Amino acid sequence: MRKVWIETYGCQMNVADSELMGGTLVKAGYGIAKTLDEADVILLNTCAVREKAEERIYGRTSQLLPYKYAKPDLVIGITGCMAEHLKEKVLDRAPWIDLVIGPDAYRRLPDLLTRAAGEDPVIDVRLDKRETYEGMSPAREAGISGWVTIQRGCDKFCTFCIVPFVRGRERGTAPREVLRQVRELASLGYREVTLLGQTVNSYRYEDVDFADLLRGVAEIEGIERIRYTSPYPIDFTPKLIETLASLEKVPPYLHLPLQSGSNSVLEAMRRGYTWEEFRTLVTDIRAAMPDIALSTDIIVGFPDESEDDFRRTQEALDELRFDSAFLFAYSERDGTYASKRIPDSVPEEVKKARLTAVIQQQEAISAARYGSRVGRDVEVLVEGPSKKGPARWFGRAADFKTTVFPEVERLRPGQLIQVHVDDATSHTLFGTVREDIPFR
Repeated sequence: MRKVWIETYGCQMNVADSELMGGTLVKAGYGIAKTLDEADVILLNTCAVREKAEERIYGRTSQLLPYKYAKPDLVIGITGCMAEHLKEKVLDRAPWIDLVIGPDAYRRLPDLLTRAAGEDPVIDVRLDKRETYEGMSPAREAGISGWVTIQRGCDKFCTFCIVPFVRGRERGTAPREVLRQVRELASLGYREVTLLGQTVNSYRYEDVDFADLLRGVAEIEGIERIRYTSPYPIDFTPKLIETLASLEKVPPYLHLPLQSGSNSVLEAMRRGYTWEEFRTLVTDIRAAMPDIALSTDIIVGFPDESEDDFRRTQEALDELRFDSAFLFAYSERDGTYASKRIPDSVPEEVKKARLTAVIQQQEAISAARYGSRVGRDVEVLVEGPSKKGPARWFGRAADFKTTVFPEVERLRPGQLIQVHVDDATSHTLFGTVREDIPFR
């Protein structure tokens, strides 16, 4: 039996795709290698969102060369977004690679690996606007939190983003397939599922929208929490907000990318909304779900971002007070509209200074938001012992905050427990398990 080793880089979509590739290969008769030494096939499932991710992959392929020398018939493959983005350039940079396949070629993976065992490298990066991998089961073992991809591709074409070019146009997975995979997770003992899509709340399949799909998933027994990522601001409707507020299995947490507080920057990014529209959306969401925790994405140093534009972003962070934020300095990505049409005009030292400023600003806001939970009880999905030792365990509160607590008798991964919060930092809650309240 030939064995495969899969390494995953990038977002949750890539994690889900790696599980999909693993399931496809197991069904074709492959085994899953427990170490690199026993692998006959090594696949690097890659990201192309940031240039550093690509450099990391090239460095990793160089580290794998000794395995190729030791086992000449070893097949090394690059899969996913970087493969789609760079295509033949991958082989120019790393000629020892045997296989380069994009995110729509996984159904053909067993046949492609057979071909790659020959002398010539195999490239398959054609995008397929119909491929949603219906009927294919990911390789999963028993777990707590799992992923189900409900949508592939993206139609937004933000000027800074490469995703539509490496994952193709948006298409939704059939509801019957989504529900099949969620039931499969429940049968394996999973308590939480995250529904994945590049703009997940724009999901549509025939007459079923995202709100309808959420209600269907909520009916599946065994699944206690339903998360989703990443929604797009302009795709929220009153129906969806009402659904999110009414479903007990949907936790009070939402990742809502703002990117900038400046209308001129948002227009240059082609985000499709203004700062005022985004603020109104946050107001509507918080009115429907007062205890909701919000996180966001911010890019500073976008081309032509002025000091006034940057100040507006800082004002937006102060006003909206997100619980957490993913903060980035703009970096140009080959293949995007911005790389072709919008010169990267903000000096690097200015980008770095602005990034440092918003990090410090958000750290203070996060510390206050997390600190507001001190003295309260939070429901936590237990994940297991913390990295600092078995005496302390951790899990996620309903609002997605990492929560750490001392081990107690009867504690098991996958349980839903109540934790009294005693202390907090800007990233973590610390508390004590309420043993007087039944574990679920």
